[in-house]
Amino acid sequence: MVNENDVRQPPLYRSEDWWAVWLGLFIFILGLGNLFGADILGWVVKTNVWLDLSKALSPVSAAYKGMPGILSLVLTYLFLLVLTSIGAVSMRGDVKRFAIGFSVIFWITYLCWMAGSYAYIAATPDTLKKMGIPWSLSLTGESGFIIALIAGLLIGNLFPGAARYLEEAAKPEWFVKTAIVILGATIGVKACESAGLATTVLFRGLCAIVEAYLIYWPIVYFISRKYFKLTPEWAAPLASGISICGVSAAIATGGAIRSRPVVPCVVSSLVIVFAVVELLILPFLAQTFLYHEPMVAGAWMGLAVKTDGAAAASGAITDALIRAKALSALGVNYEKDWILMAAVTTKVFIDIFIGIWAFVVAVIWVYGIDRRPGEKVARGEIWQRFPKFVIGYVITFLVLLVIGFSAPQLVKTAKAGILEADSLRGIFFALTFFSIGLVSNFRTLRQEGMAKLAGIYLLCLFGFIIWIGLLISWIFFHGVHPPIVGG
Repeated sequence: MVNENDVRQPPLYRSEDWWAVWLGLFIFILGLGNLFGADILGWVVKTNVWLDLSKALSPVSAAYKGMPGILSLVLTYLFLLVLTSIGAVSMRGDVKRFAIGFSVIFWITYLCWMAGSYAYIAATPDTLKKMGIPWSLSLTGESGFIIALIAGLLIGNLFPGAARYLEEAAKPEWFVKTAIVILGATIGVKACESAGLATTVLFRGLCAIVEAYLIYWPIVYFISRKYFKLTPEWAAPLASGISICGVSAAIATGGAIRSRPVVPCVVSSLVIVFAVVELLILPFLAQTFLYHEPMVAGAWMGLAVKTDGAAAASGAITDALIRAKALSALGVNYEKDWILMAAVTTKVFIDIFIGIWAFVVAVIWVYGIDRRPGEKVARGEIWQRFPKFVIGYVITFLVLLVIGFSAPQLVKTAKAGILEADSLRGIFFALTFFSIGLVSNFRTLRQEGMAKLAGIYLLCLFGFIIWIGLLISWIFFHGVHPPIVGG
């Protein structure tokens, strides 16, 4: 029998989960300063796709364009160092060791992110002409996450002494949960902007995302359990990561079922790697076979590619490729960005439901998976399991939605501030992947079945998820075309 008094959590000021909420909401509130004429976060650093290293960094706001990029980076580092150190003190960490570790992690991570933004690595096909280069690997700036992951893995496995010292500040779950709280505001802005888009695309996009929850998830979970003998602890985050929204969904699910930290971290690394693979393949498949159905192609990118950045990049590439193919093969000149809009809109609807899905999974685990015969479930158990950072995600999303619907004229101003906060979200994501690598031991990963997980991901993604996504996209978007230029 479970005694309710035995089900306890740390106080709000000592919980990593709650500190993700506090940091995310604080950054979000600063971002809203633009609504009151105060550009509070405009000095935050932004990493650009670059050929000239001197142009790699810049402040995110044009209001600070006179500030050197390196100064913007230093100020961003100091700002995050202070915020995270306050959290470390509240959570009873070794603040001196944390500050030193965070400093090392920040600078290595940012160098990795800058390397990943080099034009010949990051520039997508639709931007090659603008960049003045003939080719690129087209990996987008998210390749910096992969470089950071690899750097973390090398340090963690080749220099274990250094890794142990840095572990005090290597907190991938805290970093990514904070990023997700900020993400809610970004999704809220996109949802506000989508309110003015074609009703057909919005409705069909909403219908299409149902398949991610009702078809993908149970099939992936069943295959993982039945044929690969994964434990529920591994099968659930993997199913969410493959099926729904990649990193964010895997972290939320891991929190809901109280998995060990290594579980969503490993799944998250797989999500990023496979998202890059999809980014390199799917847009060109769409150009070859779907140029007659451009909106189907856009929705397909939103349903199939599992990270926000890669999904948006895939949509942009597909938009450019299909418009070029339609013009040359059909003589039809489609308006720009409608295909991208279909991809982003579909992805936004998927992101919105992360919090709902976390609650559903928590209920299932409390009353089904983890419940033992004759054992009473404490009334507060669902709340204890519910990932609190999702509350922050929902708050930031709803605040932006309320602003958008009650005062549409403020959306553009709010968006500027939220984009500044979103630059910090990107940094938290980058810190996440370096930290994942740092705390991941190859021997441990082999013991946990990393190869098996990658095999399941490969089988499910290319075996049925991509193709079911294509079918659903076809069902809901077949016959819908973008406006024609001059038409």
